[in-house]
Amino acid sequence: MRRMGRWLVQVLVMLLVAAVALWGAGVLHFHLSGIAGGLLLLCWSALSVGLLLALAGASQRWQGRLGLAFMLGLLALGIGWNQITPAQDRAWADDVARRLQVRSFDGRHVVLDNVRNFTWRSEQDYDIAWEQRRYDLDQLRSADVLLSYWMGPVIAHTLVSFGFADGRQLVFSLEIRKEQGESFDALAGFFRRYEMTLVAADERDIVATRTNARGEEVYLYRVSGLRGKALRDLFVAYLRKAQELDRQPAFYNSLTSNCTTIVWALARSINADLPLDWRLLASGYLAGYLQQLGALAPGHEQAELQQRGRITQRARADGGSTLFSQRIRQGVPGIDQGETDE
Repeated sequence: MRRMGRWLVQVLVMLLVAAVALWGAGVLHFHLSGIAGGLLLLCWSALSVGLLLALAGASQRWQGRLGLAFMLGLLALGIGWNQITPAQDRAWADDVARRLQVRSFDGRHVVLDNVRNFTWRSEQDYDIAWEQRRYDLDQLRSADVLLSYWMGPVIAHTLVSFGFADGRQLVFSLEIRKEQGESFDALAGFFRRYEMTLVAADERDIVATRTNARGEEVYLYRVSGLRGKALRDLFVAYLRKAQELDRQPAFYNSLTSNCTTIVWALARSINADLPLDWRLLASGYLAGYLQQLGALAPGHEQAELQQRGRITQRARADGGSTLFSQRIRQGVPGIDQGETDE
């Protein structure tokens, strides 16, 4: 039993060292470049492998020496990690160049600066337009969840679109704040590589760019159980998030602060009973989680909600006309036909 206990402790220590080693390698890989960065990464990797071999071989002599060196290296990494801070003043890509700002809000009427309304012909060819928009929260009528698939069925980007009585839609999307020429790497998202930003945009911009310019598959689901005060509170939660990010930048995290977990956190600030679920991480299956909560149109199987909620072809056929929002919703369960006719 003692031997078994020592073996178990040894395995746990080795797993801990391996996890810390991988974290340190990620920090060095994503934040240092050039020859110096490569040499530091090589030294850290060699030190980590050496310590793991020493632990596996139960060499007390080398365990002590390598363990001390590993701890000193970890201390240096920790100091460097704490020096990595988010910023507001980088050379941002055009589509995230401006921060959403709440110019005024009296509890009912809100004025937003920097609502995005680009016209996209391709990912590289677009017309830039940032607008000031005014909304009356007494005119809020609906909320829709959109899932945009760009890397297979497991992961989707989550957007929330709010509908108003006058037919306008405003979409909120939590995204990485890319620098010019930068692209998203999910692994880098674990290592403070990207700041995050909250984009508010016209549907013809933020949905059409995904379906038409990027070729992504997009599905729309009406959140049928969200009405009245709860609907308003969720919208206000987004306003508060915008104010928070405008005051103080924050890092995106692929696990804890991504496009789906942020939506869940905002919704949970309204309803503390929302359960944690694996589909919050595997966001491609988020619609199933929402259906299980009873948040989607009742009386429909998941397969039907998905089939009728696929708006990709309707969006591509429309091309971004003034009736874009109405046309992509035609046939979506939970949306009355009268809402889509103009």
